[in-house]
Amino acid sequence: MSRSLRRGSIAAIAALAIASLSSCAASNTPDTLQIKPDNAAATLGTNLRLNNIVIVTGVGTSGDYTGPANVVVNISNTATTPAELQSITVGNASATFADAAGAPQSTIVIPAGSSVAIGGQGNPSASVSAAAVHIGGFANTTFTFKDGQKVDAQAGVNPDPSPSPGLYQGFGPTPAATPSKSASPAATAPGAPATPAAGTTPSAPATPATGTTAPATSGAPTAPATGTTAPTAH
Repeated sequence: MSRSLRRGSIAAIAALAIASLSSCAASNTPDTLQIKPDNAAATLGTNLRLNNIVIVTGVGTSGDYTGPANVVVNISNTATTPAELQSITVGNASATFADAAGAPQSTIVIPAGSSVAIGGQGNPSASVSAAAVHIGGFANTTFTFKDGQKVDAQAGVNPDPSPSPGLYQGFGPTPAATPSKSASPAATAPGAPATPAAGTTPSAPATPATGTTAPATSGAPTAPATGTTAPTAH
């Protein structure tokens, strides 16, 4: 092979390598492709990091939706002092907080040098009673802390896949319990005698008072009274 041909082959290989590297760099940069990450994240100051921010709606929900939803997020705090989450809003709807046992609480504390997962079994929860969202889209979600710091994130909206397995199975709002129907009183057969209440004894017929004489039986002779003398025959 001539020297000129070798130079041309080397130049072609170098050009292909540069093109491949350029295309990889472009494909790995979300800004280049203008796509949003699957789960939103946000940083507040130098110590607070909010990861995997998701709005989870009820089972079977789709399209435009207004109703109960849960906010799922993991908040880490690298500071030497605790951080206190004061509120979460999804659009214009505010969330209410509860601890892992379901008891209401006004704030959620993220200890110093630790993290707290919000949402899911065994974790504190943040529930919105009427979130206006689009399933499969994004919802503006605002986190406000007690020290006045605030951060916004575009959280993805996903339905709870229960009972099918899925990433957010069991993270959605719990359906309200249906009140049970009251039992109807048993029907009484017409004409049936009333049954005495349990524990009662039917009353016996009245007994004549002591010293009174029972009335004579019709047709039977009556004995003469004691102390009278029978008439003498003449």
